[in-house]
Amino acid sequence: MILTVTLNAALDITYRVPRFEPSASHRVSEVTERPGGKGLNVARVLAALGHRSVVTGFAGGPTGDLLRRLLAGSPGGERLEDALTPISGETRRTVGVADTRNGGTTQFNEPGPVVTRTEWDTFCETFRARLGEATAVALCGSLPPGLPVGSYATLVRAAQSAGVPVLLDTSGEPLRRGIAARPDLVKPNTDELTGLTGFTEPVQAAREARRRGARAVAASLGAEGMLVATADGGWRAAPPRRIRGNATGAGDSAVAGLLSALAEGQAWPQRLARAVALSAATVLAPAAGEFDRSAYEDLLPRIDVRACASPVV
Repeated sequence: MILTVTLNAALDITYRVPRFEPSASHRVSEVTERPGGKGLNVARVLAALGHRSVVTGFAGGPTGDLLRRLLAGSPGGERLEDALTPISGETRRTVGVADTRNGGTTQFNEPGPVVTRTEWDTFCETFRARLGEATAVALCGSLPPGLPVGSYATLVRAAQSAGVPVLLDTSGEPLRRGIAARPDLVKPNTDELTGLTGFTEPVQAAREARRRGARAVAASLGAEGMLVATADGGWRAAPPRRIRGNATGAGDSAVAGLLSALAEGQAWPQRLARAVALSAATVLAPAAGEFDRSAYEDLLPRIDVRACASPVV
């Protein structure tokens, strides 16, 4: 079982419009609603790949109730266990406006509800109780108001104490604090990696992130694929062509690819190929946080994975 954590879950709403223009009125051609937040996206992709996942985090209010119903109805929902902690606040929404003409998406993300100390303590009890059956942990996304900035560092240390590999995918100060707790893997994008280290060159930035505590770094390079740096070597993977579409959730699919391949005992090059193929297939999917299975199966054998200079420190 893979344990996913989404402390700032969301109801993802996607509007598709023929052409998006700022300060203009638009006719929406299609509306989709999906359970969202990075960890929930990861869990749904894991379930679609055949892996059991336990979803933890917070959900509250009518929006949270709808999110939980949609989660139960997700493809592979029988492999998803809802262990979300109820809260008094209202689960946030995100709105993505997808331009069907140019393939771009404009995203609006609400900040999330305030989480109380009692609610946080209840969540931590659930999290620690489920670690005993977990093969890996994914800590994903932003922190909602009310939680300490070092919350992810606390959870990293708890997973390590239980002997469970832990992946951290967040940004800003929560990433800075979390990486100091020495997670097994961090998965920043290039902007997040630059914000953490001050370096814009990915290999150099990954070297610095490992120096600061990450045991391995998988850096998303957008349309160019992904770079991974470990103590055992470094690899870079790219799709066979540039993929255009809605990139919302692509990084989360990459996390699911890395963790599912880890659970199956695959080596780093295979983990990286799966992550990049899933990420690209998510860009091609019509709704946020889902992947196009036929595109994934077509892309996977054509992902170009090459060894590169390892930023070992």
